[in-house]
Amino acid sequence: MKDRDIFCLNNISRVGTGRFRKGYTLVDKIDNAAGVLVRSADMHDMAFPSSLRAIARAGAGVNNIPLDLCAEQGIVVFNTPGANANAVKELVLAGLMLASRDIIGGANWIRENASDPEIKKNAEKAKKNFSGIEVMGKTIGVIGLGAIGVLVANAAVSLGMDVYGYDPYLSVNSAWNLSQKVHHASVVDEIYRKCEFITIHVPAMDSTKGMLNKEAFQRMRDGVKILNFARDVLVNDDDMNQALSSGKVSVYISDFPNPKSANMPGAIVLPHLGASTEEAEDNCAVMAVEELQDYLDNGNIRNSVNFPDLDGGICQSNGRISILHRNIPNMLRMITVALGDANINIENMQNKSKGAYAYTLMDIDRHLTEEGFRNLQQVDGMLRVRKVK
Repeated sequence: MKDRDIFCLNNISRVGTGRFRKGYTLVDKIDNAAGVLVRSADMHDMAFPSSLRAIARAGAGVNNIPLDLCAEQGIVVFNTPGANANAVKELVLAGLMLASRDIIGGANWIRENASDPEIKKNAEKAKKNFSGIEVMGKTIGVIGLGAIGVLVANAAVSLGMDVYGYDPYLSVNSAWNLSQKVHHASVVDEIYRKCEFITIHVPAMDSTKGMLNKEAFQRMRDGVKILNFARDVLVNDDDMNQALSSGKVSVYISDFPNPKSANMPGAIVLPHLGASTEEAEDNCAVMAVEELQDYLDNGNIRNSVNFPDLDGGICQSNGRISILHRNIPNMLRMITVALGDANINIENMQNKSKGAYAYTLMDIDRHLTEEGFRNLQQVDGMLRVRKVK
């Protein structure tokens, strides 16, 4: 197998980078790198060398990566969905306790009165100011039942809560893992009407940005408690500030500080701690490295955000070619004609599309000549052709 350079744009857990096989080298420049490992560093203003084949984000969000530019340059972008799910779930449960009990208010009182020699006695008098409610028996709505949402819903069931879940795109895997005690809401308004707690776990898309806004709050119960450990942009900050001021929303727990959320009355804002555990960082790094290496070595795509997933296993033929191209008519015909002109027999072929882009993986009976390779690259709609084997 080929030797490859990997550029780490952030500090990546050695538990993950240790998974690279012999022949992979971590480098401190992107100039000749075949792959990039990244966490939160912004890549939008970076220039990518022609050698770059793939970028793996050790985490779920990919807002720091120019996805369309990468697709046009034939660079596959991976993320690691679910690798940090347990870490986020545990912090959501902490947020649930912060929303139901005035833990922070009580702790602040102790700190402010730390020099009081009668603090023990006075604390007994003061504690009535920090009383809260128990979550057992309360209703909670989980919007979004992906890897994190399912874990949160199941944990809420274990806490004795009445759980409603909403996800119009519920996957088969999530459905299998979801507790049977979770009520399936057919519309999100059912959660708004019924639930005392609402926690949101959906990706940031055009259809979800600002979805928790004035209109949504008006359909919720008075005094609802809202948790956001998913994405900052899912909540309209101005509308949330107004809802908190009016008492429509009694508590807002967010993991996303910004100048508006940090100054909201009744908001508890954390410094984006969701995936900040040693275990989550290790899990994300391991998953990112395995995705990157499998694509570079075998041409297999798993958990890409700009190209379709496709798994051809380990090549048993004399050659394998990886073809990233536009999702337009006649592409397969033009590809097979170009290979036929090069006197290449196709032993196995897989093709999948994702939006405007598609991926074709072919096992062939012999290595493609340089002339045949150039002819294939010149097919209209081609983004990148790569000799995997």
